[in-house]
Amino acid sequence: MRRITWFAALACLAATAQAADVHLLTAARIHTSDPAQPQVEAMAWDGSGRVLAVGDAKALLARYPDAERVDAGAATVVPGLIDAHGHLMGLGYALMQADLVGTRDRADVVARLKAFAEKEALPEGAWLVGNGWDQNDWPEKAFPTAADLDVAFPDRPVWLERVDGHAGWANSAAMQLVEQANPERSLAGDWQPDGGRILRADGKATGVFVDEAMGLVRAQMPEPDEAWLTEALERALVAAARDGLTGVHDMGVSSQTLALYKRFADAGKLTLRIDAYADGDGQALADLCEHGAYHHPEGRLQMRGVKLFIDGALGSRGAALLADYSDEPGNRGLLVTDPATYEGIVRKAKGCGVQVATHAIGDRGNRIVIDTYERVLGDDAKSDHRWRVEHAQIVSPEDIPRFAPLGVIASMQPTHATSDMPWAEDRLGKDRLFGAYAWQRFLHSGARLALGSDFPVESPDPRLGLYAAVTRQDRDGQPPGGWLPDQRLGAAEALRGFTSDAAYAGFDEKQVGKLAPGMRADFVVLAEDPLQAPASQLDDLQIESTWVDGKPVYEAK
Repeated sequence: MRRITWFAALACLAATAQAADVHLLTAARIHTSDPAQPQVEAMAWDGSGRVLAVGDAKALLARYPDAERVDAGAATVVPGLIDAHGHLMGLGYALMQADLVGTRDRADVVARLKAFAEKEALPEGAWLVGNGWDQNDWPEKAFPTAADLDVAFPDRPVWLERVDGHAGWANSAAMQLVEQANPERSLAGDWQPDGGRILRADGKATGVFVDEAMGLVRAQMPEPDEAWLTEALERALVAAARDGLTGVHDMGVSSQTLALYKRFADAGKLTLRIDAYADGDGQALADLCEHGAYHHPEGRLQMRGVKLFIDGALGSRGAALLADYSDEPGNRGLLVTDPATYEGIVRKAKGCGVQVATHAIGDRGNRIVIDTYERVLGDDAKSDHRWRVEHAQIVSPEDIPRFAPLGVIASMQPTHATSDMPWAEDRLGKDRLFGAYAWQRFLHSGARLALGSDFPVESPDPRLGLYAAVTRQDRDGQPPGGWLPDQRLGAAEALRGFTSDAAYAGFDEKQVGKLAPGMRADFVVLAEDPLQAPASQLDDLQIESTWVDGKPVYEAK
Protein backbone atom coordinates (compact mmCIF):
# COMPACT_ATOMS: atom_id res chain seq x y z
CA MET A 1 0.00 0.00 0.00
CA ARG A 2 1.19 3.49 -0.84
CA ARG A 3 2.42 5.38 2.22
CA ILE A 4 1.11 8.92 2.59
CA THR A 5 3.63 11.48 3.80
CA TRP A 6 1.87 13.58 6.42
CA PHE A 7 5.01 15.59 7.43
CA ALA A 8 4.17 17.23 10.74
CA ALA A 9 0.48 17.62 9.91
CA LEU A 10 -0.90 14.83 12.04
CA ALA A 11 0.89 16.00 15.16
CA CYS A 12 -0.26 19.57 14.63
CA LEU A 13 -3.82 18.54 13.90
CA ALA A 14 -3.96 16.37 17.00
CA ALA A 15 -2.79 19.14 19.33
CA THR A 16 -5.03 22.16 19.17
CA ALA A 17 -2.50 24.31 20.99
CA GLN A 18 -0.13 23.86 18.06
CA ALA A 19 -2.75 23.95 15.31
CA ALA A 20 -1.72 26.02 12.33
CA ASP A 21 -4.12 28.56 10.86
CA VAL A 22 -4.06 26.87 7.47
CA HIS A 23 -3.55 23.29 6.31
CA LEU A 24 -2.91 22.41 2.69
CA LEU A 25 -3.49 19.02 1.05
CA THR A 26 -2.00 18.06 -2.28
CA ALA A 27 -2.90 14.91 -4.22
CA ALA A 28 -2.77 13.53 -7.74
CA ARG A 29 -6.44 14.50 -8.07
CA ILE A 30 -9.20 15.78 -5.83
CA HIS A 31 -12.76 15.16 -7.02
CA THR A 32 -14.78 17.98 -5.48
CA SER A 33 -18.34 17.02 -6.60
CA ASP A 34 -18.63 20.74 -7.38
CA PRO A 35 -19.65 21.27 -11.04
CA ALA A 36 -17.91 24.66 -11.02
CA GLN A 37 -14.53 23.05 -10.33
CA PRO A 38 -14.90 19.26 -10.51
CA GLN A 39 -11.24 18.23 -10.29
CA VAL A 40 -8.30 19.98 -8.63
CA GLU A 41 -4.96 18.99 -7.13
CA ALA A 42 -4.86 20.99 -3.90
CA MET A 43 -7.14 22.10 -1.10
CA ALA A 44 -6.60 24.45 1.84
CA TRP A 45 -8.65 24.65 5.03
CA ASP A 46 -8.47 26.66 8.23
CA GLY A 47 -8.19 25.60 11.85
CA SER A 48 -11.97 25.35 12.20
CA GLY A 49 -12.11 22.74 9.46
CA ARG A 50 -13.61 24.95 6.76
CA VAL A 51 -12.32 24.81 3.19
CA LEU A 52 -10.60 28.05 2.21
CA ALA A 53 -9.72 27.30 -1.39
CA VAL A 54 -9.32 24.51 -3.95
CA GLY A 55 -7.34 24.61 -7.15
CA ASP A 56 -3.87 24.36 -8.67
CA ALA A 57 -1.20 23.10 -6.26
CA LYS A 58 1.42 25.70 -7.20
CA ALA A 59 -1.04 28.54 -6.88
CA LEU A 60 -2.27 27.44 -3.44
CA LEU A 61 1.28 26.77 -2.20
CA ALA A 62 2.20 30.31 -3.21
CA ARG A 63 -0.96 31.67 -1.61
CA TYR A 64 -0.42 29.82 1.68
CA PRO A 65 3.37 29.42 1.99
CA ASP A 66 3.27 28.80 5.75
CA ALA A 67 0.48 26.24 5.67
CA GLU A 68 0.93 22.85 7.31
CA ARG A 69 1.39 20.44 4.40
CA VAL A 70 -0.40 17.13 3.89
CA ASP A 71 1.00 15.40 0.81
CA ALA A 72 -1.16 12.51 -0.38
CA GLY A 73 1.18 11.77 -3.28
CA ALA A 74 -0.46 9.81 -6.10
CA ALA A 75 -3.67 9.22 -4.14
CA THR A 76 -7.17 10.42 -5.04
CA VAL A 77 -9.30 12.48 -2.68
CA VAL A 78 -13.10 12.50 -2.72
CA PRO A 79 -15.62 14.32 -0.52
CA GLY A 80 -16.50 12.50 2.67
CA LEU A 81 -18.85 9.61 1.94
CA ILE A 82 -22.33 9.94 3.44
CA ASP A 83 -24.62 6.98 4.04
CA ALA A 84 -28.13 8.33 3.48
CA HIS A 85 -29.78 5.50 5.42
CA GLY A 86 -28.12 3.63 8.26
CA HIS A 87 -28.66 2.64 11.86
CA LEU A 88 -25.60 3.58 13.89
CA MET A 89 -26.61 1.98 17.17
CA GLY A 90 -27.92 -0.98 15.22
CA LEU A 91 -24.40 -1.39 13.87
CA GLY A 92 -23.01 -1.08 17.38
CA TYR A 93 -25.47 -3.68 18.64
CA ALA A 94 -24.51 -6.00 15.78
CA LEU A 95 -20.83 -5.66 16.64
CA MET A 96 -21.66 -6.71 20.21
CA GLN A 97 -23.69 -9.78 19.17
CA ALA A 98 -23.10 -13.09 17.42
CA ASP A 99 -22.48 -12.42 13.72
CA LEU A 100 -24.66 -14.69 11.58
CA VAL A 101 -24.12 -12.93 8.24
CA GLY A 102 -23.27 -15.42 5.50
CA THR A 103 -24.24 -18.53 7.46
CA ARG A 104 -24.55 -21.52 5.13
CA ASP A 105 -27.38 -23.32 6.93
CA ARG A 106 -29.01 -23.76 10.34
CA ALA A 107 -26.17 -25.93 11.61
CA ASP A 108 -23.72 -23.15 10.79
CA VAL A 109 -25.87 -20.75 12.84
CA VAL A 110 -25.78 -23.07 15.86
CA ALA A 111 -22.01 -23.52 15.53
CA ARG A 112 -21.43 -19.76 15.49
CA LEU A 113 -23.73 -19.28 18.47
CA LYS A 114 -21.86 -21.88 20.51
CA ALA A 115 -18.53 -20.25 19.69
CA PHE A 116 -19.85 -16.79 20.60
CA ALA A 117 -21.35 -17.95 23.90
CA GLU A 118 -18.06 -19.60 24.85
CA LYS A 119 -15.96 -16.61 23.81
CA GLU A 120 -18.14 -14.13 25.72
CA ALA A 121 -18.45 -16.47 28.73
CA LEU A 122 -22.17 -15.75 28.98
CA PRO A 123 -23.50 -16.42 32.49
CA GLU A 124 -26.17 -19.05 33.01
CA GLY A 125 -29.60 -17.83 31.93
CA ALA A 126 -28.27 -14.80 30.03
CA TRP A 127 -29.83 -14.15 26.64
CA LEU A 128 -27.85 -15.27 23.59
CA VAL A 129 -28.44 -12.70 20.87
CA GLY A 130 -27.32 -12.68 17.25
CA ASN A 131 -28.14 -11.10 13.93
CA GLY A 132 -27.67 -11.42 10.20
CA TRP A 133 -29.19 -14.79 9.23
CA ASP A 134 -30.94 -15.10 5.88
CA GLN A 135 -32.83 -18.26 5.03
CA ASN A 136 -32.55 -17.38 1.34
CA ASP A 137 -28.84 -18.25 1.58
CA TRP A 138 -29.58 -21.76 2.85
CA PRO A 139 -30.19 -24.85 0.67
CA GLU A 140 -33.86 -25.29 1.69
CA LYS A 141 -34.63 -21.51 1.75
CA ALA A 142 -37.35 -22.11 4.37
CA PHE A 143 -37.75 -20.20 7.62
CA PRO A 144 -36.09 -21.92 10.60
CA THR A 145 -37.88 -23.06 13.76
CA ALA A 146 -37.30 -22.99 17.50
CA ALA A 147 -36.55 -26.72 17.34
CA ASP A 148 -33.40 -25.95 15.35
CA LEU A 149 -32.05 -24.10 18.41
CA ASP A 150 -33.56 -26.08 21.27
CA VAL A 151 -31.16 -29.05 21.20
CA ALA A 152 -28.11 -26.82 21.63
CA PHE A 153 -29.80 -24.26 23.90
CA PRO A 154 -32.63 -25.93 25.84
CA ASP A 155 -32.59 -23.49 28.77
CA ARG A 156 -30.88 -20.29 27.62
CA PRO A 157 -33.21 -17.86 25.79
CA VAL A 158 -32.02 -17.20 22.23
CA TRP A 159 -33.11 -14.36 19.93
CA LEU A 160 -31.68 -13.96 16.43
CA GLU A 161 -32.72 -11.15 14.12
CA ARG A 162 -32.88 -11.66 10.39
CA VAL A 163 -30.47 -9.70 8.19
CA ASP A 164 -33.14 -7.14 7.24
CA GLY A 165 -34.24 -6.54 10.83
CA HIS A 166 -37.84 -7.42 9.89
CA ALA A 167 -37.98 -10.93 11.34
CA GLY A 168 -36.59 -12.66 14.38
CA TRP A 169 -36.00 -16.30 15.36
CA ALA A 170 -36.53 -17.42 18.95
CA ASN A 171 -35.99 -20.71 20.73
CA SER A 172 -38.54 -22.33 23.04
CA ALA A 173 -36.94 -20.86 26.17
CA ALA A 174 -37.43 -17.35 24.80
CA MET A 175 -41.02 -18.07 23.78
CA GLN A 176 -41.77 -19.44 27.26
CA LEU A 177 -40.73 -16.09 28.71
CA VAL A 178 -43.11 -14.34 26.30
CA GLU A 179 -46.01 -16.51 27.42
CA GLN A 180 -45.16 -16.11 31.10
CA ALA A 181 -45.26 -12.33 30.65
CA ASN A 182 -48.56 -12.52 28.75
CA PRO A 183 -50.56 -15.24 30.53
CA GLU A 184 -53.81 -13.95 29.06
CA ARG A 185 -52.70 -14.72 25.50
CA SER A 186 -50.87 -17.82 24.28
CA LEU A 187 -48.62 -17.70 21.23
CA ALA A 188 -50.72 -20.55 19.87
CA GLY A 189 -53.98 -20.04 18.00
CA ASP A 190 -54.75 -17.91 14.98
CA TRP A 191 -54.52 -14.35 16.34
CA GLN A 192 -51.90 -11.93 15.00
CA PRO A 193 -50.50 -8.70 16.45
CA ASP A 194 -51.21 -5.49 14.57
CA GLY A 195 -48.62 -4.93 11.85
CA GLY A 196 -46.90 -8.25 12.47
CA ARG A 197 -47.11 -11.98 12.03
CA ILE A 198 -46.33 -14.98 14.23
CA LEU A 199 -45.45 -17.92 12.00
CA ARG A 200 -47.31 -21.05 13.10
CA ALA A 201 -47.56 -24.72 12.16
CA ASP A 202 -50.63 -26.66 13.28
CA GLY A 203 -51.61 -23.65 15.37
CA LYS A 204 -48.34 -23.51 17.32
CA ALA A 205 -45.71 -20.77 17.02
CA THR A 206 -42.70 -22.00 15.06
CA GLY A 207 -40.26 -19.49 16.55
CA VAL A 208 -40.24 -16.89 13.74
CA PHE A 209 -41.77 -13.47 14.42
CA VAL A 210 -42.21 -10.93 11.60
CA ASP A 211 -42.18 -7.13 11.92
CA GLU A 212 -44.31 -5.85 14.85
CA ALA A 213 -44.57 -9.36 16.28
CA MET A 214 -40.87 -9.15 17.16
CA GLY A 215 -41.76 -6.75 19.96
CA LEU A 216 -43.28 -9.64 21.91
CA VAL A 217 -39.84 -11.18 22.33
CA ARG A 218 -37.83 -7.98 22.54
CA ALA A 219 -39.97 -6.84 25.48
CA GLN A 220 -38.61 -9.75 27.57
CA MET A 221 -34.96 -8.92 26.99
CA PRO A 222 -33.03 -6.92 29.61
CA GLU A 223 -32.22 -3.32 28.76
CA PRO A 224 -28.52 -2.70 28.01
CA ASP A 225 -26.71 -0.55 30.56
CA GLU A 226 -24.81 2.70 29.90
CA ALA A 227 -21.41 1.02 29.66
CA TRP A 228 -22.70 -1.47 27.08
CA LEU A 229 -24.29 1.28 24.99
CA THR A 230 -21.13 3.38 25.15
CA GLU A 231 -18.99 0.51 23.91
CA ALA A 232 -21.48 -0.27 21.14
CA LEU A 233 -21.36 3.32 19.89
CA GLU A 234 -17.57 3.42 20.10
CA ARG A 235 -17.31 0.26 18.00
CA ALA A 236 -19.76 1.62 15.43
CA LEU A 237 -17.84 4.89 15.07
CA VAL A 238 -14.55 3.05 14.54
CA ALA A 239 -16.13 0.84 11.88
CA ALA A 240 -17.65 3.83 10.06
CA ALA A 241 -14.38 5.76 9.93
CA ARG A 242 -12.51 2.69 8.72
CA ASP A 243 -14.97 2.38 5.83
CA GLY A 244 -14.56 6.00 4.74
CA LEU A 245 -17.84 7.28 6.13
CA THR A 246 -17.86 10.86 7.36
CA GLY A 247 -21.64 11.15 7.69
CA VAL A 248 -24.76 9.06 8.19
CA HIS A 249 -28.48 9.72 8.14
CA ASP A 250 -29.39 7.69 11.21
CA MET A 251 -32.92 6.40 10.75
CA GLY A 252 -35.09 5.87 13.83
CA VAL A 253 -33.28 7.56 16.74
CA SER A 254 -34.93 7.68 20.16
CA SER A 255 -34.61 10.58 22.56
CA GLN A 256 -32.41 8.36 24.76
CA THR A 257 -30.06 7.55 21.87
CA LEU A 258 -29.92 11.22 20.87
CA ALA A 259 -28.86 12.01 24.45
CA LEU A 260 -26.04 9.47 24.14
CA TYR A 261 -24.94 11.09 20.87
CA LYS A 262 -25.01 14.50 22.56
CA ARG A 263 -22.72 13.24 25.32
CA PHE A 264 -20.24 11.98 22.73
CA ALA A 265 -20.46 15.27 20.81
CA ASP A 266 -19.95 17.31 23.99
CA ALA A 267 -16.85 15.26 24.77
CA GLY A 268 -15.43 15.63 21.25
CA LYS A 269 -15.77 11.88 20.66
CA LEU A 270 -18.24 11.98 17.76
CA THR A 271 -16.03 11.12 14.78
CA LEU A 272 -18.99 10.90 12.40
CA ARG A 273 -21.44 13.58 11.30
CA ILE A 274 -24.92 12.34 12.27
CA ASP A 275 -28.23 13.49 10.81
CA ALA A 276 -30.61 11.78 13.24
CA TYR A 277 -34.23 11.05 12.32
CA ALA A 278 -36.70 10.58 15.18
CA ASP A 279 -38.11 7.12 15.78
CA GLY A 280 -41.71 7.57 14.76
CA ASP A 281 -44.43 9.24 16.80
CA GLY A 282 -42.56 9.15 20.11
CA GLN A 283 -40.76 11.44 22.51
CA ALA A 284 -38.10 12.50 19.98
CA LEU A 285 -40.77 13.78 17.59
CA ALA A 286 -42.59 15.45 20.48
CA ASP A 287 -39.34 17.26 21.36
CA LEU A 288 -38.95 18.42 17.75
CA CYS A 289 -42.50 19.75 17.74
CA GLU A 290 -41.99 21.55 21.04
CA HIS A 291 -38.48 22.91 20.61
CA GLY A 292 -37.80 22.82 16.86
CA ALA A 293 -34.89 21.20 15.05
CA TYR A 294 -31.86 20.26 17.14
CA HIS A 295 -28.34 21.26 16.11
CA HIS A 296 -25.27 20.56 18.23
CA PRO A 297 -23.01 23.64 18.31
CA GLU A 298 -20.02 21.66 17.00
CA GLY A 299 -21.90 20.77 13.81
CA ARG A 300 -21.61 16.99 14.01
CA LEU A 301 -25.10 16.16 15.25
CA GLN A 302 -28.55 17.33 14.27
CA MET A 303 -32.16 16.14 14.25
CA ARG A 304 -34.76 17.75 12.03
CA GLY A 305 -36.64 14.77 10.58
CA VAL A 306 -38.74 11.75 11.56
CA LYS A 307 -38.55 8.17 10.30
CA LEU A 308 -41.88 6.36 9.83
CA PHE A 309 -42.83 2.87 8.60
CA ILE A 310 -45.60 1.74 6.28
CA ASP A 311 -44.69 -1.89 5.48
CA GLY A 312 -42.21 -4.70 6.12
CA ALA A 313 -39.43 -6.25 4.04
CA LEU A 314 -39.40 -8.32 0.86
CA GLY A 315 -37.19 -11.12 2.20
CA SER A 316 -39.62 -11.95 5.01
CA ARG A 317 -42.64 -11.41 2.69
CA GLY A 318 -43.70 -8.42 4.75
CA ALA A 319 -43.40 -5.78 2.02
CA ALA A 320 -46.92 -4.63 1.11
CA LEU A 321 -47.73 -5.56 -2.50
CA LEU A 322 -50.59 -4.60 -4.80
CA ALA A 323 -50.95 -8.26 -5.83
CA ASP A 324 -50.12 -11.56 -4.15
CA TYR A 325 -46.56 -12.74 -3.63
CA SER A 326 -45.73 -14.95 -6.58
CA ASP A 327 -44.24 -17.56 -4.25
CA GLU A 328 -47.00 -17.33 -1.59
CA PRO A 329 -50.48 -16.92 -3.07
CA GLY A 330 -52.87 -15.16 -0.74
CA ASN A 331 -50.15 -13.11 0.96
CA ARG A 332 -49.81 -9.43 0.03
CA GLY A 333 -47.49 -8.48 2.87
CA LEU A 334 -47.99 -6.30 5.93
CA LEU A 335 -48.88 -2.72 6.71
CA VAL A 336 -46.98 -2.12 9.95
CA THR A 337 -48.79 1.20 10.38
CA ASP A 338 -52.50 1.69 9.70
CA PRO A 339 -52.78 4.13 6.75
CA ALA A 340 -55.10 6.50 8.63
CA THR A 341 -52.79 6.53 11.66
CA TYR A 342 -49.82 7.02 9.36
CA GLU A 343 -51.44 10.01 7.65
CA GLY A 344 -52.16 11.57 11.02
CA ILE A 345 -48.47 11.37 11.99
CA VAL A 346 -47.41 12.81 8.62
CA ARG A 347 -49.80 15.74 9.14
CA LYS A 348 -48.44 16.25 12.64
CA ALA A 349 -44.87 16.31 11.32
CA LYS A 350 -45.77 18.79 8.58
CA GLY A 351 -47.40 21.05 11.13
CA CYS A 352 -44.21 20.98 13.19
CA GLY A 353 -41.99 21.71 10.18
CA VAL A 354 -40.35 18.28 10.46
CA GLN A 355 -38.92 16.47 7.44
CA VAL A 356 -40.69 13.15 6.84
CA ALA A 357 -38.86 9.97 5.78
CA THR A 358 -40.92 6.79 5.36
CA HIS A 359 -39.83 3.18 4.98
CA ALA A 360 -41.69 1.75 1.98
CA ILE A 361 -40.54 -1.36 0.11
CA GLY A 362 -43.52 -2.93 -1.69
CA ASP A 363 -45.48 -1.30 -4.52
CA ARG A 364 -48.59 -1.03 -2.31
CA GLY A 365 -46.55 0.47 0.51
CA ASN A 366 -44.95 3.00 -1.82
CA ARG A 367 -48.31 3.97 -3.31
CA ILE A 368 -49.80 4.58 0.12
CA VAL A 369 -46.85 6.80 1.02
CA ILE A 370 -46.95 8.81 -2.20
CA ASP A 371 -50.73 9.18 -2.00
CA THR A 372 -50.41 10.36 1.60
CA TYR A 373 -47.60 12.80 0.82
CA GLU A 374 -49.66 14.21 -2.05
CA ARG A 375 -52.72 14.78 0.15
CA VAL A 376 -50.82 16.21 3.10
CA LEU A 377 -48.49 18.47 1.11
CA GLY A 378 -51.27 19.82 -1.08
CA ASP A 379 -50.25 23.24 -2.38
CA ASP A 380 -46.97 22.99 -0.45
CA ALA A 381 -45.62 20.28 -2.76
CA LYS A 382 -43.34 22.90 -4.36
CA SER A 383 -41.93 23.99 -1.00
CA ASP A 384 -38.44 22.96 0.08
CA HIS A 385 -39.66 20.11 2.28
CA ARG A 386 -37.43 17.30 0.88
CA TRP A 387 -39.63 14.49 2.15
CA ARG A 388 -38.20 11.07 1.49
CA VAL A 389 -39.16 7.51 0.70
CA GLU A 390 -36.69 5.15 2.30
CA HIS A 391 -35.89 2.11 0.11
CA ALA A 392 -38.50 2.60 -2.68
CA GLN A 393 -37.50 -0.91 -3.73
CA ILE A 394 -40.59 -2.07 -5.61
CA VAL A 395 -42.55 0.81 -7.15
CA SER A 396 -45.35 0.62 -9.69
CA PRO A 397 -44.17 2.14 -13.01
CA GLU A 398 -47.02 4.65 -12.86
CA ASP A 399 -45.88 5.87 -9.43
CA ILE A 400 -42.20 6.51 -10.26
CA PRO A 401 -42.98 9.76 -12.18
CA ARG A 402 -44.92 11.07 -9.15
CA PHE A 403 -41.81 11.52 -6.97
CA ALA A 404 -40.22 14.50 -8.73
CA PRO A 405 -43.33 16.75 -9.00
CA LEU A 406 -43.93 16.22 -5.27
CA GLY A 407 -40.29 17.04 -4.45
CA VAL A 408 -39.89 13.59 -2.89
CA ILE A 409 -36.41 12.05 -2.64
CA ALA A 410 -35.87 8.35 -3.39
CA SER A 411 -33.46 7.18 -0.69
CA MET A 412 -32.19 3.84 -1.97
CA GLN A 413 -29.56 1.24 -1.09
CA PRO A 414 -27.62 -0.34 -3.99
CA THR A 415 -26.52 -3.43 -2.06
CA HIS A 416 -30.16 -4.32 -1.37
CA ALA A 417 -30.54 -5.00 -5.09
CA THR A 418 -27.55 -7.31 -5.29
CA SER A 419 -28.52 -9.10 -2.08
CA ASP A 420 -32.11 -9.60 -3.21
CA MET A 421 -31.54 -10.41 -6.89
CA PRO A 422 -31.22 -14.22 -6.43
CA TRP A 423 -34.82 -14.49 -5.17
CA ALA A 424 -36.58 -11.21 -6.02
CA GLU A 425 -38.20 -12.66 -9.15
CA ASP A 426 -39.51 -15.58 -7.10
CA ARG A 427 -41.25 -13.10 -4.77
CA LEU A 428 -42.53 -10.75 -7.47
CA GLY A 429 -42.71 -12.51 -10.81
CA LYS A 430 -41.07 -11.05 -13.89
CA ASP A 431 -43.50 -8.18 -14.64
CA ARG A 432 -43.06 -6.37 -11.31
CA LEU A 433 -39.29 -6.29 -11.73
CA PHE A 434 -39.73 -3.30 -14.06
CA GLY A 435 -40.15 -1.11 -11.00
CA ALA A 436 -37.66 -3.00 -8.83
CA TYR A 437 -34.56 -1.12 -7.64
CA ALA A 438 -35.16 1.18 -10.62
CA TRP A 439 -32.39 3.72 -10.08
CA GLN A 440 -32.15 5.00 -13.65
CA ARG A 441 -35.93 5.27 -13.99
CA PHE A 442 -36.00 7.49 -10.93
CA LEU A 443 -33.17 9.66 -12.26
CA HIS A 444 -34.73 9.94 -15.71
CA SER A 445 -38.02 10.99 -14.08
CA GLY A 446 -36.20 13.94 -12.48
CA ALA A 447 -36.24 12.57 -8.94
CA ARG A 448 -33.33 13.00 -6.56
CA LEU A 449 -31.54 9.78 -5.62
CA ALA A 450 -29.75 9.57 -2.27
CA LEU A 451 -27.74 6.41 -1.67
CA GLY A 452 -26.98 4.44 1.48
CA SER A 453 -26.69 0.90 2.80
CA ASP A 454 -29.27 0.39 5.58
CA PHE A 455 -26.45 -0.95 7.75
CA PRO A 456 -26.32 -3.25 9.67
CA VAL A 457 -28.81 -4.92 7.31
CA GLU A 458 -26.00 -4.57 4.77
CA SER A 459 -22.35 -3.75 5.33
CA PRO A 460 -21.69 -0.08 6.16
CA ASP A 461 -18.84 -0.07 3.61
CA PRO A 462 -19.81 2.45 0.88
CA ARG A 463 -17.35 0.86 -1.52
CA LEU A 464 -19.73 -2.09 -1.74
CA GLY A 465 -22.53 0.36 -2.51
CA LEU A 466 -20.53 1.98 -5.29
CA TYR A 467 -19.71 -1.44 -6.75
CA ALA A 468 -23.32 -2.65 -6.57
CA ALA A 469 -24.64 0.57 -8.09
CA VAL A 470 -22.29 0.46 -11.07
CA THR A 471 -22.28 -3.31 -11.74
CA ARG A 472 -25.53 -4.74 -10.28
CA GLN A 473 -23.49 -7.87 -9.68
CA ASP A 474 -22.41 -9.83 -6.62
CA ARG A 475 -18.75 -9.77 -5.65
CA ASP A 476 -18.10 -12.84 -7.79
CA GLY A 477 -19.17 -10.87 -10.86
CA GLN A 478 -22.53 -12.60 -11.24
CA PRO A 479 -24.69 -12.41 -13.21
CA PRO A 480 -22.62 -11.52 -16.30
CA GLY A 481 -23.46 -7.99 -17.39
CA GLY A 482 -25.42 -7.32 -14.22
CA TRP A 483 -28.97 -7.96 -13.02
CA LEU A 484 -31.49 -5.75 -14.86
CA PRO A 485 -28.43 -3.93 -16.26
CA ASP A 486 -30.33 -1.02 -17.79
CA GLN A 487 -30.72 0.34 -14.23
CA ARG A 488 -26.98 0.48 -13.47
CA LEU A 489 -25.54 3.82 -12.44
CA GLY A 490 -22.40 5.39 -13.80
CA ALA A 491 -19.49 5.80 -11.38
CA ALA A 492 -20.01 9.56 -11.16
CA GLU A 493 -23.75 9.11 -10.52
CA ALA A 494 -23.03 6.59 -7.78
CA LEU A 495 -20.41 8.79 -6.13
CA ARG A 496 -22.80 11.74 -6.26
CA GLY A 497 -25.43 9.61 -4.52
CA PHE A 498 -23.04 9.04 -1.61
CA THR A 499 -21.83 12.65 -1.48
CA SER A 500 -23.65 15.74 -2.77
CA ASP A 501 -27.06 14.13 -3.29
CA ALA A 502 -26.97 12.47 0.12
CA ALA A 503 -26.05 15.85 1.60
CA TYR A 504 -29.02 17.46 -0.17
CA ALA A 505 -31.36 14.84 1.27
CA GLY A 506 -30.32 15.97 4.75
CA PHE A 507 -30.46 19.74 4.03
CA ASP A 508 -26.66 19.73 4.36
CA GLU A 509 -25.60 20.77 0.86
CA LYS A 510 -24.08 24.04 2.14
CA GLN A 511 -21.95 22.16 4.65
CA VAL A 512 -20.85 18.80 3.22
CA GLY A 513 -21.01 16.64 0.10
CA LYS A 514 -18.63 18.85 -1.88
CA LEU A 515 -15.15 20.25 -1.45
CA ALA A 516 -15.51 23.96 -2.12
CA PRO A 517 -14.75 27.20 -0.24
CA GLY A 518 -16.89 27.52 2.87
CA MET A 519 -17.68 23.79 3.06
CA ARG A 520 -16.51 21.53 5.84
CA ALA A 521 -13.26 19.70 5.11
CA ASP A 522 -14.72 16.18 5.22
CA PHE A 523 -12.88 13.93 2.78
CA VAL A 524 -11.48 10.47 2.09
CA VAL A 525 -8.05 9.64 0.69
CA LEU A 526 -8.11 6.65 -1.68
CA ALA A 527 -5.24 4.80 -3.31
CA GLU A 528 -7.27 4.52 -6.53
CA ASP A 529 -9.55 6.87 -8.44
CA PRO A 530 -13.16 5.62 -8.19
CA LEU A 531 -14.07 7.48 -11.38
CA GLN A 532 -11.29 5.80 -13.36
CA ALA A 533 -10.95 2.37 -11.76
CA PRO A 534 -12.60 -0.61 -13.48
CA ALA A 535 -16.11 -1.14 -12.16
CA SER A 536 -15.12 -4.63 -11.02
CA GLN A 537 -12.59 -3.11 -8.59
CA LEU A 538 -14.78 -0.49 -6.91
CA ASP A 539 -15.51 -2.82 -3.99
CA ASP A 540 -11.80 -3.10 -3.26
CA LEU A 541 -10.66 0.53 -3.32
CA GLN A 542 -7.99 1.12 -0.68
CA ILE A 543 -8.96 3.71 1.93
CA GLU A 544 -5.81 5.40 3.17
CA SER A 545 -7.43 7.87 5.55
CA THR A 546 -10.73 9.46 6.55
CA TRP A 547 -10.98 13.13 7.62
CA VAL A 548 -13.76 15.08 9.35
CA ASP A 549 -13.49 18.85 9.83
CA GLY A 550 -9.97 18.69 8.44
CA LYS A 551 -8.76 16.19 11.05
CA PRO A 552 -7.98 12.50 10.53
CA VAL A 553 -10.38 10.08 12.21
CA TYR A 554 -8.87 7.00 10.54
CA GLU A 555 -5.50 6.18 8.99
CA ALA A 556 -4.65 2.83 7.42
CA LYS A 557 -1.76 1.11 9.11
